[in-house]
Order: sequence, then structure tokens, then C-alpha cells
Amino acid sequence: MTVDLSYDQPLIREIAARFDLRSPNREALEAVIRAIVGSSTENYPEVVADLATGVGKTYLMSSLVDYVATQGVRHVLVVTPGNVIQDKTVANFDEASSKYVPGADVVPFIITPNNFRTAAVGAALRDTDVLKVFVFNVQQLISPASKASRKTRTPDENLGDALYDYLLAADDLLVIADEHHLYHEKALSFSAAIRDLNPFALVGLTATPAASDESKVVFRYTLGRAIAEKHVKVPVIVYRRDGTRDEKTQLKDACTLLRQKEEAYEKYRSVTPGAASVKPVLFVVASNIGHCTEVGQVLAGQDFIGDPRAVLEITSESSEEALAALSAVEEADSPVRAIVSVNKLREGWDVKNIAVIVALRRLASQALTEQILGRGLRLPFGKRTDVPMVDQVDLVAHDSYRQLLAQKDILLQRIQATPSAADVDDQGAAVDAGAVADLGPNESTGQQPDPASTSTNVGGGNDTVANLEPVTFKIPNAEDEGGGALFFIETADRKNETTPKPQFRVDGAPQIIFPRRQANLTYATFTLSDIADGDAEAAGARFIAEVPTFLARDALELKETDGKLRVAVTPQANVEVQQALTGIDTIREDLASAILRQVEETRSERGAARRLVRAFLKGAGVTAATTTASWGELRRHHAIQGISDLIRTAHGQRKREITYSLVPITLPIEPVLVSDPRDANNAKFEKNAQFLGWARNIMPVASFDAGTTEWSLSQLLDRDPDVAWWLRLYTNGPAYIPTVEGNYFPDFIVLDKEDEFWVVEGKSDKNANDADVLRKRDAAEKWARSVRDSGDFGEWHYLFATESHIAKAGSWAGLKVLTAPE
Repeated sequence: MTVDLSYDQPLIREIAARFDLRSPNREALEAVIRAIVGSSTENYPEVVADLATGVGKTYLMSSLVDYVATQGVRHVLVVTPGNVIQDKTVANFDEASSKYVPGADVVPFIITPNNFRTAAVGAALRDTDVLKVFVFNVQQLISPASKASRKTRTPDENLGDALYDYLLAADDLLVIADEHHLYHEKALSFSAAIRDLNPFALVGLTATPAASDESKVVFRYTLGRAIAEKHVKVPVIVYRRDGTRDEKTQLKDACTLLRQKEEAYEKYRSVTPGAASVKPVLFVVASNIGHCTEVGQVLAGQDFIGDPRAVLEITSESSEEALAALSAVEEADSPVRAIVSVNKLREGWDVKNIAVIVALRRLASQALTEQILGRGLRLPFGKRTDVPMVDQVDLVAHDSYRQLLAQKDILLQRIQATPSAADVDDQGAAVDAGAVADLGPNESTGQQPDPASTSTNVGGGNDTVANLEPVTFKIPNAEDEGGGALFFIETADRKNETTPKPQFRVDGAPQIIFPRRQANLTYATFTLSDIADGDAEAAGARFIAEVPTFLARDALELKETDGKLRVAVTPQANVEVQQALTGIDTIREDLASAILRQVEETRSERGAARRLVRAFLKGAGVTAATTTASWGELRRHHAIQGISDLIRTAHGQRKREITYSLVPITLPIEPVLVSDPRDANNAKFEKNAQFLGWARNIMPVASFDAGTTEWSLSQLLDRDPDVAWWLRLYTNGPAYIPTVEGNYFPDFIVLDKEDEFWVVEGKSDKNANDADVLRKRDAAEKWARSVRDSGDFGEWHYLFATESHIAKAGSWAGLKVLTAPE
């Protein structure tokens, strides 16, 4: 037959009523039909509906099938990426299933990999009046390798042909690609399997479209809109403020939340006639199959779920029994309270009773975050209940909550992304996803697949680099105190300037060993005997009561401001969680260990540690009658910190004195970055500009802050025959003289022809007698004397010159006469 599809608004309204479509699904149905009918493409139209997870792509799929069937289409192929999604899709079309989506006027005959070679299917294929809906995985449709075979490509006596060839010959074939982002055109094998069928239309359904398919998106309904319009749950990021991040704590906290959810669900059902019997479930994402097993064993323990039968592990190695239990997890009599999975349930699978999610693997991308969060977005009772614990899905993320909160806008209001570099291999060829059943990290290892050896399909990310922020270039081998001299700042906007180039000291120039004066604290010997019992008892009194710990819960909601929706973090009520308990004997050992870690352990120090622990615990209320008591983990942690602080404080308060030493600092710091320099002999002075062309400068360039002092000094020094070399010093460099007010950074070091070193400072006339200037001058003169007295660094002097001195001197010898240095 020839497809004569038309846009029928009354039919759309009728179907929307029969399927009880939500507004986004009805709008998506209209948009898809309009796009198909109005397409002017030479081949078949390919359109994508981008609907947030949890909104109901299943209802859009079923209503679209019924619409085209009403207008005469009899062949529909639904392509799924894996067995879990395939089984769910078959159930959606099966009137006998609890997951059946009611509302169809034309009842379809469902053809699957399990029945397509039967006589009944052969009869249905020959009946032109029967609506045939084929539900197959993409792996079952791809062309096999040369020595392999694939049942859908092999002729069958009941069909009279290969199933794939039958579909290829159908001139009214509609292809619906569930999780369409997995089949985009860069996934060569997957793409060919569905696009080579040459259907009259290809409709993609996804919550995370590939960047390369953006032009095909005809309808978009973001997670942000779905939350704002109350079609899905509100995501809540859960974390501990006490900094605890270990896996067992996360799992225990998740179980605490699950129990609270159970109480909230039960309370809602008890006051709501006709409410479905729904029980909340915990969903845990593990790193690999081994990790999945470990997590399952932990959850089965008494302090967690407490029942091995209530914990379901789902991986690529799961049994049919486990998959059947997964399919029934929404049923009232399901014993499952927790599902642990690796990659199997990353996308396409979602049930209405996932209430708490724990991601124990790193959320590597925004798409992965959304896919994991999407497993729990469906509303358990079909609508918002105004009970927060029911209307929210909690994502326990102790170790990554800051990153999740930081990307909240992307998470809820997805932005368009550019293709990821992972979409192509290192030769620029498209990566083929045709041979992989469940995409993403390898379940057995938790590692991302290697594109060179394994076919993968990555949805794409935003690798676009925005305009660069200003970059400060510092000397790479600078001393740690000074952090290096700042020579050049380059920004992305300075496109017309030359690229900065590294420059080293000029040929033949020496290195200078600058003797920097360094203060050293010498402490008196410390012993635990210095600490009195009363001090330890007072310190322990802070821990006389238990310290409760809470889970912080931040809901991600959309709020309207100035007519625009924005993502807002809305704090929720804290949830107090249980803590591990530790006996007093163990705590006593922990406290003693914390003390002895801070001193040299001797017999006398061990005795003193026992004495201090007794006094500390006495202050914390531990008596002979309470020696069998236990402390919570937070109280124990704080107590260990408290007794450690006691020792540190006493240690820090011991007597001390200051001594000084001279530390050799090698100058100059090199290289420097040079860009757009001026000619030192011809250009006018410009503050902070780089000048080159020097005769006696150790470095090829120098810059200056003041013209009448620093600049004028450089001109004098560079031309004087009594000067062998000179070097410009910069603020925050490693060469400085300590003062009571901080570090003093002079202007120059000069090496004269007599092999004497001079630290030179130029100062304006008006500031020469300022108090702080005089203090720096006095400190520098004392420093120079101490260096000369040491006899280890040669002859060093300090020369202080005003702008008047510099203007009148005329030479290096004249400058020394005018300034009369020591």
C-alpha cells in the first residue's frame, strides 16, 4: 500500500482522550505528525521527540501507533537498545500485562524475537488487515559479519522470507527508535540497521538527544518543565554536612531515607481512597559486577535492608528469575526493596516506585547524571500528592553533591551540546556502536570502553571552549615564598599582539647568589607532663553529650522570576541518621593513640597519655558506672579531634625564641615572558612596559613603575663603566629583606667592577622620609652589615637614592658620593 498520512486534529483529540495523554505527550504527538505530514525531504522524514525521562514516552509511542494505524498503516517497528527495554515495550502493548497502556482503537499483533518464526506470525504477516507491531533490539537487526548469521536476516519457512527483508519490502513501515540517541548516524552499524529499512518515517524518542541530531528535534520537553508542571518528582540532592563519604555510610543513610519514604507512602495510602498499593524502592548504581555483588551483600545485612530476598542485583549476567523479579518490582506483592545495578538499567528503564538513588560510581557526564536520576522520576501515584517525601526522589551523593548542585541548571534545563571528541576515533572516523548491547562503561571493570577495540556510541558533550580568562604567567621555578616574579599578563582578547616568548639571561651574564635573611623559631623541649589534669578534664567536658548528625536535603525546583523560570535550590527538612557505636574501651585506645601520634613515644610519655585520657574521659562524664556505655561515631570523632587539639595547643604555647640565618637565593628567576617590548635606548618611559636593548642588564628585558627613580637609575647603571652588571628586582619575587612590617622588595642589585654587590633603592623626594620608608632603609642597612659580617657571600652594601640624588649624580661613582652608603 501507499502511505497517505494526514494531519487530523479531531483524531488527535480523540486519541489523547482515549489514552488520557498528559499535555506534553499530546503536544509531542501533534508535533511529530505535523513534521511527518509536512516533510518535503526526498527520502523519508526522520524526526525526534525529546521528552524528559518520566514524562511518558511510552504513552506517546502507543498513541502514535494507534494514530497511524487508524489511517491505514499496518507495519510498525519499535527498535529498542536492550532486553530490559524490549521486555518493557512488549508489556506496554500486551493487554494481559499490568504495564499495558490502554486506549488503542486498533489492537496490534505483537511480533518479537521469541515468536517471529511461528506459524501464527506467518499468518498475521499475510493478513493485510492486521496491525503488526514488531518489537526488536537493534542488535537483532544489524547485518551480521561475514562468517556469522542473524535470525532476522535468515529466510524462514513460516515467513516465506527473512524477517528483515519482509520489513524492507513493506511500503507502509513506520520505525520508532526508542532511546534514539543511541542510533545516531555516527553509530554506523546501529544506524544502518534501522535507516536501511527505508521506512516512510523514522520517529526517535529520547530524553538525551545526540548533538548531531539537534536539527531533527521537532518537540522538546525538558526535565525542568516537567518538574515545574508537576509531571515528575522533584529531585533532591542528599549529603552529610559532617563530611562522611564512605560507601557503607551512604548506603545506611539511603536505607534510613527509604524507611521514611515507606512511612510516607503508607500514610498517604491510608488517607487516600483508591490509592494504588505502591512501595518505595532503593536504586543503587555500582561500578562493576563485582562491586554490585559486594553492595548487594552489604544491603542484605541487618543494619541495612536486612533481608537477602529484598535485594535484587541486575547485571548482564542476571538470571531470568532476576529479570522476572525486576519486571514485577512495581507489583504490590513484590518483596524487592532495593535494586543494585551496574550499567544495565542506565536508560530506558524506569518504574514509578524508585524513591531513593545512590550513585556509587562517578557521575562522569551530565547525560549520565540525568539518565541515572531519570530512573526515579515517575510519580508513584500518577500525580503529585503534596507530600514531599512521596513527591521527591532522593539522590544520595555524599562525595559529589557539590558538583551536582553546581550543574543544577544543566541537570534540569538541558542545554544544547556540541559533538564530543569521543564520537570519532583518532583517525577522524565515526565510531561504530553496532556490536555493543548495553552502552557505557564496561560492567566487569567499570572502565569506559576503548574506541579502538570496542564499538561504542557516545551521545556527545560540550567540548567548546569559551573565551579564555586572563592568564597570569609566573616564573616556573620561583621560590615558594615569593611565588615568582610577575612579568606578563596575556588574555584571549589580545589577538593583535605577538605571542609572548620565554627569554633567558643574556650571554655571559652571571647568576647572583642573594643572601636572604630568614627567621627561624627555636622551641623549648615539649613533654606531655607539661599538661595538667585539669586542662584535659576541661577539654573532655565538651563531649559529655552525644552529637547528632543529619542528612542535608536540597530540592532542585524551578521558580519564576521576572517571567522566567530558573533552577533554585530549596532546602528541605534535615533527616537525623543513625551512627555507628563504639565502646568506651576502644575510645580510650583511640584517644591515647591520638596523643602519642604527636610526641616521641617513650615510657614516660605513654604513662602521661594514660593520665590525660583518664582526665579527659572524666570531664566527658565517663565514670566507673558508665564504662560499658558506647559513643556515637560523631562524638567519638570530635573527641579524638578535641584531645589532639589539646596537645597541639600545649605544644604551640611552649617557650620559643627567634634566630636568624642567611639563605642563598639564586637570581635571576628565568625565563621571563617577553611580548611587545620597547627599545630602552629610544622609546619613552611607559609604566610597566617591557624594555630591551640593555648593555649591562643580566636579563634581556626590564620593566619599571616610576620614571624619575627606577627608570632613571636603569639608564645610569646601564651606561656606567664602573658597573659590571645590574638586575631589576620585582615585588613578590624571592629576593627580599624581612622587616617587622613584612617583606621589603628593593629595586635593583648591582655588581660593580670591584666585585662588590649593591642593593639599590630609588625613592621620590616627597616619600624619602616617610616612616615606613625609613624603617625599611634601616632594616636593609642592618641586613647588609650582617651579610658582610658572615663572610659567606662576599661584600654587600645598601644604597638608598632619592630622585634628586639620581638626577644630580651623573655616574655610579657620583651616586655613591651623594648617598654615602655604608
